[in-house]
Amino acid sequence: MIVLATGASGFLGRAVVADLVSAGHEVRTLQRRPSGVTGAHDIRGSVTDATTVADAVAGADAVVHLAAKVSLAGDRREFHDVNVGGTTTLLDAAAAAGVSRFVQVSSPSVAHAGSALAGAGADPADPVRARGEYARTKAEAELIALGRDSEAMRVVAVRPHLVWGPGDPQLIERIVARARRHTLPLLNGGTALIDTTYVDNAASGIVAALERADAVGGRAYVLTNGEPRPVGDLMAGICRAAGAPEPKLRLPAAVARAAGAAVEKVWDVRPGADEPPMTRFLAEQLSTAHWFDQTEIRRDLRWAPTVSIDEGLSRLAEHYAAHR
Repeated sequence: MIVLATGASGFLGRAVVADLVSAGHEVRTLQRRPSGVTGAHDIRGSVTDATTVADAVAGADAVVHLAAKVSLAGDRREFHDVNVGGTTTLLDAAAAAGVSRFVQVSSPSVAHAGSALAGAGADPADPVRARGEYARTKAEAELIALGRDSEAMRVVAVRPHLVWGPGDPQLIERIVARARRHTLPLLNGGTALIDTTYVDNAASGIVAALERADAVGGRAYVLTNGEPRPVGDLMAGICRAAGAPEPKLRLPAAVARAAGAAVEKVWDVRPGADEPPMTRFLAEQLSTAHWFDQTEIRRDLRWAPTVSIDEGLSRLAEHYAAHR
């Protein structure tokens, strides 16, 4: 197929595009920076630019939409313009170009209202109850995308959960940086069970959704390694792989949530240069269980993860040893 992938300069986007190229597809990418993936044809631009989007999607058979504004804080209008407006623009262009398959890369946060999730499925996206501007706008975008599913263009949503691996500038580097500053907190002892997704598994699952779109159009799936672990154990493993001190700072979750609410108010008035140190959503993620039933996605997409958490941590240690 001729596949247009957006957001290919991001950590997960590059992995997805590399898998698509390896599978023999002709791949175009649309993003603001070069993707750096050999074999892909880069188109520079934004998903909010209708003309650029129309040119990029012309003649394509399929779209994998990863581009998004991802942050714990930021301007509400920018979240909406990129996550909702960009998705709508891309869907319009895809339908006009005769695209037959569309994969919307989403997030489990679109259906997370703050309570613990244990063995949950892919509940419907809920912009009203989702926590934070990123989750709210991604929920709205997912609903719009799945609402466009038809016989002419099959649309499937995939929600990878907490994607990580060597070279990850978001989850891994932030954990390691805070650990080295001795500011990485364990909330309620770090006992909450959470699912995560090694990047190779996230990429192969998204490609599987593209290949199975004809059979699973209109559905949403949460994608993880299927190996829930206590969040404290996982963070300790990441720190050991990076040669950073394991987290020792312990806080009650209620204190972290209160601190997150205060930080959010400050960030609304005077945003910092980096991510806020704590938000209510982050406090919830670190202190409540969130792991997901993987039965349906493995059955429907005929897919299974190939890299375990332990193997991923081993690869992470090799990466840090090579770059230390």
